[in-house]
Amino acid sequence: MKTLIYSLTFSLLFLAACTNNSNKTQLTAEKDTSTDVLLGSYLKLKNAFTTDSDKDVAAAGNEMVTAFASFDKKSLSPEQDKAYTDIYGDAKEHAEHIGASVGNITHQREHFDMLSKDMYDLVKLLGTNQTLYVDHCPMYNNNKGAIWLSEVKDIKNPYLGKAMPTCGTVKEELK
Repeated sequence: MKTLIYSLTFSLLFLAACTNNSNKTQLTAEKDTSTDVLLGSYLKLKNAFTTDSDKDVAAAGNEMVTAFASFDKKSLSPEQDKAYTDIYGDAKEHAEHIGASVGNITHQREHFDMLSKDMYDLVKLLGTNQTLYVDHCPMYNNNKGAIWLSEVKDIKNPYLGKAMPTCGTVKEELK
């Protein structure tokens, strides 16, 4: 009889743990999907900057504005929601400026500098499914420097483009 009771108790605890973990995995997957869309549009933007094409940069900036508009905040905790809302307004505005500034890649890069800081904060807040590298260009902005996120470890500098494509270093790895 004791064995039967212990078996039932263990089975119920096991099922409860599996059900709880399944819900957690589902919420994480939903959150990561929304984050992945934002991150994918950011990386497309970063890669467009490396080619010095203001038109491709503007198109990617507009795509990022759309990604921000479609971001689903339902799976965020109240703390995450507040932090996301604080970052969202500035980041979206930078993406809008990038999209509207065809013909002025210098201005686009100024906004990309600030957008990159916002995206770094978002990734730290919400996480990601992929390994990212936080790269740093020491020469950008009169040697004040700037960061960007990259999906590859090799340096492909979005701030100096074709002029100095490998200028920079990896400062941090995000997983």
